[in-house]
Amino acid sequence: MAHDSEEAVIQNLKDAGCNQDTIDQFVECLEHGTLEEQLRILSQHRSKLLDQLHIVQRRIDCLDYLVYQIERHKIAI
Repeated sequence: MAHDSEEAVIQNLKDAGCNQDTIDQFVECLEHGTLEEQLRILSQHRSKLLDQLHIVQRRIDCLDYLVYQIERHKIAI
């Protein structure tokens, strides 16, 4: 892989929130691994991001419910 291309991939992984271990594993796969292994690493990271998204969404839902309750004067603060 060309050096510029590898740097672009590494930057993309950083932008996607990958930690250094994930980036190192992925670069190793680029150089010596299989396409399936590269896809497995990306899928694993995507799954972690989705888990985080769901946690944050539940927190937002809780805040939205509290705002709804306050606006309806059901909770006195």
